[in-house]
Amino acid sequence: MLSWTGERIIPKLLKPTNGMLLEHIARYYFATPYIRGRVLDLACGTGYGCHMVAKDRKREVTEIVGVDIDPETVEYANREYNHQKVVYQQGDALDPHLPEKLGMFDTILSFETIEHVADDVRFMDQLYRLLKPGGTLVLSSPFGRGRGMPTSEPFHVHQLTPEEFQELFVRFSDVDIYYQRGVTVEKPRNGVRYFIGVAVCTK
Repeated sequence: MLSWTGERIIPKLLKPTNGMLLEHIARYYFATPYIRGRVLDLACGTGYGCHMVAKDRKREVTEIVGVDIDPETVEYANREYNHQKVVYQQGDALDPHLPEKLGMFDTILSFETIEHVADDVRFMDQLYRLLKPGGTLVLSSPFGRGRGMPTSEPFHVHQLTPEEFQELFVRFSDVDIYYQRGVTVEKPRNGVRYFIGVAVCTK
């Protein structure tokens, strides 16, 4: 069993009402209408999201590849969230050979990952290389003080501002930016403060 660190979601160790768990699950539910074909979940964690998508979109997906940097977490995902359409493997999101190793994808999911990466421009370039022309990227990130600025979260390198977040997607042909508050993912409302951005992008 994996240990709870406060960062990586382990549904079987959390209460169903845990706010962080609900937020993470909500992002996968939000993304499901966009998911089709060959799917990559980059930094898939314990695999619960891959398993959710495989069950919800079983007719629309051909394969789901869940990649995480931690071998122990990948082993856990294989054991606890096995599915015939899902393959879990260890990998580094910034590995320059990742596109050659994995191939290209119709859909890429990357939730709460980019804030862990010092070079977010290189990370976005990697995602662009992995995504097929016409493919869809769904990516989320918490907002904060900005690139290079310290954060109170011990596992985060930095947290982008909303403006910096939007600038990540300039090379995509079509971009929709949503904001998350708890389990709600929506276009911004006046007077509502949002802590997380969710982008849906077409290459």
